[in-house]
Amino acid sequence: MLLARLAHVSLEVAATSARTRKVALLAGLFREAGPDDVPVVIPYLAGRLPQGRLGIGWSTLGDPVAPADTATLTATDVDAELTAIGALTGPGSQAARKERLQRLFGAATADEQHLLRGLLTGEVRQGALDAVAIDALAGATGAVPAEVRRAVMLAGSLEAVARALLADGPGALPAFGLTVGRPVLPMLAHTARSVTEAIDKLGPCAVEEKLDGIRVQVHRDGARVQVHTRTLDDITDRLPELVTAVAGFGGDRFVLDGEVIALGPDGRPRPFQETAGRVGSRRDVVTAAAEVPVVAVFFDVLSVDGRELLDLPLTERHTELAALVPEPMRVRRFLVTDPGDEAARGGAVAFFETTLAHGHEGVVVKGLTAPYSAGRRGASWLKVKPVHTLDLVVLAAEWGHGRRTGKLSNLHLGARRQDGTFAMLGKTFKGLTDKMLAWQTERLRELSTGDDGHVVTVRPELVVEIAYDGLQSSTRYPAGVTLRFARVLRYREDKSPQEADTVDTVLGRRI
Repeated sequence: MLLARLAHVSLEVAATSARTRKVALLAGLFREAGPDDVPVVIPYLAGRLPQGRLGIGWSTLGDPVAPADTATLTATDVDAELTAIGALTGPGSQAARKERLQRLFGAATADEQHLLRGLLTGEVRQGALDAVAIDALAGATGAVPAEVRRAVMLAGSLEAVARALLADGPGALPAFGLTVGRPVLPMLAHTARSVTEAIDKLGPCAVEEKLDGIRVQVHRDGARVQVHTRTLDDITDRLPELVTAVAGFGGDRFVLDGEVIALGPDGRPRPFQETAGRVGSRRDVVTAAAEVPVVAVFFDVLSVDGRELLDLPLTERHTELAALVPEPMRVRRFLVTDPGDEAARGGAVAFFETTLAHGHEGVVVKGLTAPYSAGRRGASWLKVKPVHTLDLVVLAAEWGHGRRTGKLSNLHLGARRQDGTFAMLGKTFKGLTDKMLAWQTERLRELSTGDDGHVVTVRPELVVEIAYDGLQSSTRYPAGVTLRFARVLRYREDKSPQEADTVDTVLGRRI
């Protein structure tokens, strides 16, 4: 496929806010694409490079070059050239990169240059999200959208499903089932303001502890144990104690969903940063495990001995979990079988308060009849926390003053719109420790797309958890509201920008 075709569709998608139009544009593109184009076309539409960051900024791009009059570049040729450019290292590599980029841009038309520049600097803003691409793939191939969506969830890869669909049509979809050893996107939870509100919405339910740890999905196939994060990264080698524990379970082939968390000698959770640092550590795992041991707590099972359990109700999945996982490694829970029973409702509230007293962050209330909706924020899981919090994306930061001189301090915070862009909700510099200031200054400078001496704009990639006291109307910000008394709780490097809270979620909390 010519890059020019992809660039043209990218511009058209960016120019429209109508979802149906976006779907139609992408469906037309997919009808022209071949299976071998997929590994490039889909990442480019999402505004990312398959190679990840190449370390190419505005200085490397150099001065603008005259665009070509005729489109000759193919998407796969450009991808191969960028891979080669990214592999250049050693003395003279910077000059060589610049020279090859200038050559590449010289062979590109004006629209192609626009797309390439956006991809290399992380500034593609076209709202071509995976959900839109899924519907477009269905339209282009005659597949049922729900079946495409399920295949993507179970494959953990839109690209893999797209390649199969374009090669073999809808008949390829049944091959994407839950497979031990291949991680799937986890089910996520919406938010409720209280335990009683969650019970009223869900009816019969289980109230489970919500641990302030790192989400893990554990696969065991005989003697082989694999551990993956919520973003499907393989962290097996970093958690030897978890591998040993799961290897001791009675089953032979299964997939578990849970959390790992670091606990202190008193059994209370250690700070989240310690758990995150331990899970993120790639060096000297033995020492890290000795200094910050973690324990696993499982709350769901997705497959047992070749039986896929996703469509079973929670009650049946929990029975399977209890038969497989020892009680100390299962999440603590409180059952509400009759939502009209005041004693049960009171018990659920007491369980929530006890959970907070143990140092955990809240509870997740789950409908007893609900299936496991892999990769979706299911309405049958509702998390309840004692304070208002949002996961927002850092859009920019301001240089500090006084003792914060030389540090990026005041954060510009954004919530996700339906089209994939971000709406600014306000700013905050509160809650930042000196350690966090130093870390965020370094990290945000890596993500910088511009610096006017006062504000550093950044690629919207960093998610931060914000606590706030409420919302107030504001004509200053595009969503019409701003956060009251916002403060930083922590950075969520385990979350992607696509998992940040939406503007609709924020507006739904207006109080």
